Amino acid sequence: MARKRKGDPVHGWLVIDKPLNMSSAKAVYYAKNYLNAAKVGHGGTLDPMASGVLPLAFGEATKTLSYAVNKTKKYKFTIRWGEARDTDDLEGNIIGTSDKRPGVSAIQNILKRFIGEVNQVPPAYSAVKISGQRAYKLARAGNDVILKPRPVFIEDLTLMNILSTEEACFQLCCGKGVYVRSLARDLARALGTVGCVSNLRRTQVGNFLEKDAISLDQLKILGHKEAVASKLLPVETVLDDIPALVLTEEEAKIVKNGIAIPLIQLAKSKQALKIGVATPFYTICQGKIISLAKIESGRVTPYRVLNL
Repeated sequence: MARKRKGDPVHGWLVIDKPLNMSSAKAVYYAKNYLNAAKVGHGGTLDPMASGVLPLAFGEATKTLSYAVNKTKKYKFTIRWGEARDTDDLEGNIIGTSDKRPGVSAIQNILKRFIGEVNQVPPAYSAVKISGQRAYKLARAGNDVILKPRPVFIEDLTLMNILSTEEACFQLCCGKGVYVRSLARDLARALGTVGCVSNLRRTQVGNFLEKDAISLDQLKILGHKEAVASKLLPVETVLDDIPALVLTEEEAKIVKNGIAIPLIQLAKSKQALKIGVATPFYTICQGKIISLAKIESGRVTPYRVLNL
């Protein structure tokens, strides 16, 4: 017999403003306890020294986590010039220095090199796996960590302002897998100096915005009350860029059992035929999401059923 999950059945998305010096896993732990939720996960890790938007998926929303991770993200970050660190941020040890400090024109002229698809080597202290081991664990154990470059997409990178001769502030819009610490390291090198991230804040993940984020302190005060429920976003919030197929009540009952339905038997067969083969979409009935699905062999085939 399956073990019954402890906690209340909370379903939906909540935007947390993760504080500094806390891991994403710890933020999830606190939110889960404050709401006494049975199940929760996060949509995109933030380093402990980073703050800002951390989308949390509760209950059945965890089945849509991959869609949050793949969303466009926005950051504001500061580079400290003249210091190279083994972690590429202020948490690490200094491993190199430089007296060179780049000016505004030099920075602005170099930014275009980092826009579009670029090859990026993740930081040694990252969660990337090497032969099944996390890179940061190998680095902490004193092992040499050699990571291969991988393609990532940067939509926009802007110099916001020069804070001092030692630091400059930037704004970034990027896709999945971009390491801001690597970007800061590489940007400094391209400018003939060294550098590391001294401040990092995520301001957006897809539809999840900084202005909608709630702090863990606020969450603790509200607890599992109607006030928190009013801040929960629907499970389908992260599915805004994939099609939705409306089902009848009878069709929804079939899909809920994980059974595929032939397209020709659907009430909305014309709508379904417009969806490409193998294109992910979600089914919905009376305003409630039923499943994630694909069209395979002429059938609407559910691959994740949501129990709401």
